[in-house]
Amino acid sequence: MNAVASTHTTQANAEQRYTVSRADLPLSCPTPSMALWNSHPRVYLPIEAEGEVQCPYCGAHFVLED
Repeated sequence: MNAVASTHTTQANAEQRYTVSRADLPLSCPTPSMALWNSHPRVYLPIEAEGEVQCPYCGAHFVLED
């Protein structure tokens, strides 16, 4: 049986920059909408203080919009 990714998920780490809102907090990488099967372990990222953060595993850059 072939596993097919849902069209509602994005490939993990497919982009280098992601914009997130306060509704997305607490922020984790990969995000819940990313496919986890080909990514690194989920880590929670402290974005609230600085407004942006970079994932130590994949280098994805997250920016918090107001």
